[in-house]
Amino acid sequence: MVADNPNLPISLPPGLSGWKQTLAVVAPTLATALGGPLAGMAARVAVQALGCEPGEESLAKAVTSGDQEVLLKLKQADTTFAQRLEELGVDRERIAASDRASAREREAKVGGVAAPLFGGIVLAGFFAVVGWALSGHLNLTGETGALIGMVIGYVSGKADQVVSYYFGSSAGQDHMARTKLPSGR
Repeated sequence: MVADNPNLPISLPPGLSGWKQTLAVVAPTLATALGGPLAGMAARVAVQALGCEPGEESLAKAVTSGDQEVLLKLKQADTTFAQRLEELGVDRERIAASDRASAREREAKVGGVAAPLFGGIVLAGFFAVVGWALSGHLNLTGETGALIGMVIGYVSGKADQVVSYYFGSSAGQDHMARTKLPSGR
């Protein structure tokens, strides 16, 4: 399994397992498309890139093989797929914004305290884990340090999702950074 292979140049956050989670880390555009109306196109791209038989089982086997070449091919396919979506005029940010808006609409209709409570727990957990790691009471060397780093990365990602849900994402800032003119102009 990818998460168990120490020779890979990427490390998966704790709790991520299975081929879909691996795909989400290595090829996020393909993984996102697999969950929506572009699933057929995304599956075709992934299968062609990996040279495996069509179908979830063969794709899952290839993705979780732990082979670095497979991961590299997936990453390249993800980049090509994202470029193709852009050429076709698919506005991924608009789709993502629509997804966030529908989640917010759902919460407004349903109400309740579950989502805000859970979000607060995630943020409190993030600050607790980071504070604990920075307190100096831990041995942050070797495997322990790597594990703590992975936990902080995972919890940080979840905290980022909570903040993005309530306050929006930084997609506009990311776009500005990509289109910024080189210095000296």
